[in-house]
Amino acid sequence: MPCSTGFSLPTLISNCTVCPDRKSTLKDLKLSVSDLPMLSVHYIQKGGLFTRPPIPFDSLIALLKQGLSQTLSHFPPLAGRLTTDADGYVYITCNDAGVDFVHATATDLSIRDVLAPIHVPDCVTEFFAFDRTVSYNGHFKPILAVQVTELADGVFIGCTVNHAVTDGTSFWNFFNTFAEMTHGVKRISKQPDFSRSSPLISSAVLRLPEGGPKVTFSINEPLRERIFSFSRQAILKLKARTNNQKWSDNSHVNHVELLGKQSNDVYLNTNNGKVTTILENLFKNTVSKSINDAESDMSKTVEMSSFQSLSALLWRAVTRARKLPSNKTTTFRMAVNCRHRLQPKLDPYYFGNAIQSIPTLASAGDVMSRDLRWCAEQLNQNVRAHDDTMVRRFVEDWETDPRCFPLGNFDGASITMGSSPRFPMYDNDFGWGRPLAVRSGRANKFDGKISAFPGREGGGTIDLEVVLAADTMAGLESDPEFMQYVSS
Repeated sequence: MPCSTGFSLPTLISNCTVCPDRKSTLKDLKLSVSDLPMLSVHYIQKGGLFTRPPIPFDSLIALLKQGLSQTLSHFPPLAGRLTTDADGYVYITCNDAGVDFVHATATDLSIRDVLAPIHVPDCVTEFFAFDRTVSYNGHFKPILAVQVTELADGVFIGCTVNHAVTDGTSFWNFFNTFAEMTHGVKRISKQPDFSRSSPLISSAVLRLPEGGPKVTFSINEPLRERIFSFSRQAILKLKARTNNQKWSDNSHVNHVELLGKQSNDVYLNTNNGKVTTILENLFKNTVSKSINDAESDMSKTVEMSSFQSLSALLWRAVTRARKLPSNKTTTFRMAVNCRHRLQPKLDPYYFGNAIQSIPTLASAGDVMSRDLRWCAEQLNQNVRAHDDTMVRRFVEDWETDPRCFPLGNFDGASITMGSSPRFPMYDNDFGWGRPLAVRSGRANKFDGKISAFPGREGGGTIDLEVVLAADTMAGLESDPEFMQYVSS
C-alpha cells in the first residue's frame, strides 16, 4: 500500500521481545505529579536518520538488539509495565518483561526522500511502532518499542516510549546510551537517577475512567507539518532585533551571544528585600531604590534569549496567520524542565517526567501590534518566575484537583511548544556516524503543536517542527517577517 507521497509503506520483517541482559533489582517506582497527567497522551515518538552502516543488515539488527539489551539493564523501568494498586496509585514495575523490537524494510525510500521535501513525507510516520498508543496502555503493552527501518541507502532508528514514564530529558539520555552501548562502550557516561523522594511524589490519587483516559484532541484533524530551519546567523540577527541591539555581521557576534547568556542567568531573591544577580555590579547605583524600582531597571537590562526571540517571532506570525480578532486571548504554552528549579535540585538525569507547562496569555491585538521584544518579555518573565516556589505551587494546585493533561488547541488560538533545542539529539553514534536528521511520528500532533530541535550543525542552529491547520500554515509560509529568518 503506498503512502501519499507515492512510496510503499515499510514491510514488516520481524518483531520480537528484547529483555535486559541482567535481572533488575530496582523496586517499583511511583508515578509523580508530572508523570500521572501524561497517562492520557500518546507515547513519545522520536528517532534518527542515519547513513547505511558498512555491515550486512542482519548483522546490524543483531548488534542493535545486543546494545538494546545491555542498555535496558541500566534503564530497567523501560523494560517493565505500569501497574495500579488497590488504592489507585500507579507504579512502574521493573519486572524485566521486555520491549518490542521491530525490523522493517522500505528500500524504495532513500535518505533524499526523507530529507528533500519541504513538508515531512507521510512515510516518516511509519518508522515508529505503537502509533498513537495512549500512555495508559503501558499497563498492557511494553513501555518501549524500537523500530529499525532499512532504507535504500540508510537506516532509521525510531523509538516509541511511554510519556508517563519519560520526558524529553530522560528519553534522549536513554537514546544516547543505547547508541553508546551499541558502539561498544562498557560504562555509560550518564547514569540515570531513579530516586523518588522529591516534592513531585505525592499522596494524591488520580482517579481514571474505566478502560483508561483518552487523548483530549482530535487525531483526525487535517493538518500540515513542516520543519523550519534557522541558522546561527539568522538566530543571532533575530536576537539582536528583539533586544533592540545594532546588528553587526562580524566577529562581535560571539560577544553578543555571550552577553545574552550571562544576562539570562539573572536571579531574583526578594526574601531579604534585596536584589541579587550575577550582574550585581551593574546595579550598584540602585541599592537605595525600592525592590520595585530595582526590578523595573532590571527588566530594561535583561536580554531576551535566542529561543525566546524565536518563540516570540513564531507567536506573532501564527497569530497573524490565524486572522484572530484583536480581542481574542492567545496562549503560548511552554514546557519547562523542573530538575534545576527545585531546591534542593534534582539530579540532571533524574529519570521520569520533571516538566511543567507554563502558559503565557496575551490578546491577539497586543501580540500583533507590540514589538518583538514585548512578546519575548512576556515569555521571559514567566520562565524566570518559575522557581522552586512556583514549581511547588503547581504541584499543590494539581493535588487539589488531580487530572490528566489537557493537550490540544481548544480555542483555536493556542500554541504549545514542546521538546527543546538543548536536548542532545545529535550526540549519538551507533558505530558509523551521527544522525543526518531527527524526526518524529504522529504522536501528540494537533493544530499549534511545535517541537524545537537543535540543528544538526550545532552552534545555536534550531529546527522547528511546526504542525498547523492548512490555511494557517499557508499564512505562515507567506509571512515576510517570519520567513526572512528561515534557511532555504
